[in-house]
Amino acid sequence: MESFSIEGGIPLRGEVTPSGNKNAALPLLCAAILTDEPVILHNVPMIRDVIHMRRLIESLGVTFEELDAHTWKVQAKNVEATKLDPDLCRRVRASILLAGPMCARCGGLLLPPPGGDVIGRRRVDTHILALVKLGANAYYDRQYHFEVKGRLRGCDILMDEASVTATENAIMAAVTAEGTTILRNAASEPHIQELCHLLNKMGAKISNIGSNILTIEGVDSLHGAEYTIGPDYLEVVSYIGAAAMTRGEVLIHNAGVEYLDMVSLVFKRMGVHWETNGSDILVPDSQRMAVEPDLGGAIPEISVMPWPAFPSDLMSIAIVIATQVKGSILFHDWMYPSRMYFTDKLVGMGAQIVLCDPHRCIVQGPTRLYPENLESPDIRAGMALLLATLATPGKSTIRNIGQIERGYERVDEKLNALGARITRI
Repeated sequence: MESFSIEGGIPLRGEVTPSGNKNAALPLLCAAILTDEPVILHNVPMIRDVIHMRRLIESLGVTFEELDAHTWKVQAKNVEATKLDPDLCRRVRASILLAGPMCARCGGLLLPPPGGDVIGRRRVDTHILALVKLGANAYYDRQYHFEVKGRLRGCDILMDEASVTATENAIMAAVTAEGTTILRNAASEPHIQELCHLLNKMGAKISNIGSNILTIEGVDSLHGAEYTIGPDYLEVVSYIGAAAMTRGEVLIHNAGVEYLDMVSLVFKRMGVHWETNGSDILVPDSQRMAVEPDLGGAIPEISVMPWPAFPSDLMSIAIVIATQVKGSILFHDWMYPSRMYFTDKLVGMGAQIVLCDPHRCIVQGPTRLYPENLESPDIRAGMALLLATLATPGKSTIRNIGQIERGYERVDEKLNALGARITRI
């Protein structure tokens, strides 16, 4: 098992460019199944989740050609609903995204249970409810069975939760369904918007993109297209946190500034700010790093909500930044019951954190952190622990870095280029 050895306490300085959005690349690869013509994707992040998804899609008969280091030509000329590798499905949560396009293209799929981060129960009921509404037969018997007789039919769907992947599955199933689909309470994250834009380039008719009510007029078929995946805003915010915690100064190119407004509001409450210049942002070394209390001096609460509010995937990063911020903050993530369990590792480093229950914690800062031997429990918590070690003078170790590398491409190389001292063991 590979590990990182980190010599922390060094201010990060320099320039960095984020990789393509992992959460966009995964559904975009699945969308290529919907046409027999080539789909060319630029800025594909070379990370483990994307590689696992490629292998799953290839097992269905889809071909991949690497045009350059980050450009793939994907062609689903011949697709078969063959048996998927259960081990590969367990390695990537996004394997569930094969259900929608395979129902639309091949009339169904037998899908082993998807895996992913261990952050609590992650229900797939919303996926099944949406696909059944469109005309699929679906049930669970230790595996997920999807079957479509004839063509899917457009309809009015009210999602029982604003699930990101369920919204993506419903969109991919509906674009070639007969008639019009109204998708209500849809998630609207940047990666969902990117999926809609790619599908429209392929000939789909999706309107109200970026809202929680999508209108999808079904078309008979889709054609090939070329698309550039946007920057990963989760990676961008991770670099913002790394710069602030180490008291460094980092220029982030192609930062996807249009998606950072809510993050900016939340981080300002912790005394962290940045400057915008076109598509780039500069995180200066002059950070206030102090909590902005609510009216009357009340302890502020940072809570996750569906986009465009503060996303759950950034909660771990926000918590670790708060350990170096003067004041108290209450963090609340109602979505996942195990998201905050990693805080015991921060407490072991010296952080003052009270875990109120599985969904809430109070962080009191700033506190001096001490070197520690750690293990990455999931992608986001792993990156948060890496930020903690970068801000901690002395040598720390993070094991199980494969979890971090599921979502971050060449993270050690990029941080080392900013002055970090990370050695891969």
